[in-house]
Amino acid sequence: MPTERTEVQVRPAVEADLEALTDLYNHYVRETAVTFDTVAFLPEERRPWLLSHPEDGPHRLLVAQERDSGRVLGYVTSSPFRSKPAYSTSVEVSVYCAPGTAGRGIGTLLYKALLEALEGEDVHRAYAGIAQPNEASVRLHERFGFRHVGTYEEVGRKFGRYWDVAWYELPLGPRT
Repeated sequence: MPTERTEVQVRPAVEADLEALTDLYNHYVRETAVTFDTVAFLPEERRPWLLSHPEDGPHRLLVAQERDSGRVLGYVTSSPFRSKPAYSTSVEVSVYCAPGTAGRGIGTLLYKALLEALEGEDVHRAYAGIAQPNEASVRLHERFGFRHVGTYEEVGRKFGRYWDVAWYELPLGPRT
């Protein structure tokens, strides 16, 4: 398995990625409390999600792909934080790495690319909700300057237990 970052490319997601992205996400739905979805998706059910992330603008979906094999190693998104208009300059960010890729720097590569892509956008804050415990995700977010701003205790129930979600914030763009 390659370990060098130079063998991985990050690019905007395309519709041809839908099955691989759905399979990757479904792993987290079925096996972890990282997401609070509880039922796996069919690719056609995820199509509106994919299409809601264009190649430009504040709501992005970037894919990390092995150059040689084309295998999807992970993805990162910036999505609307809340639906009300005054929240439009805030985004919620998420990153998912394929099973077996831990320690390869995929999450770091994806977040770096996403934050660079957002530099020219009218985005003031990025927020990340991290189901607890998840030390690897906390470390990744803190490495990029996210700071803990609060925790929702026992906010979600999955696998017969309640889970806390720690919220992290990252200032972006010029301050006004």
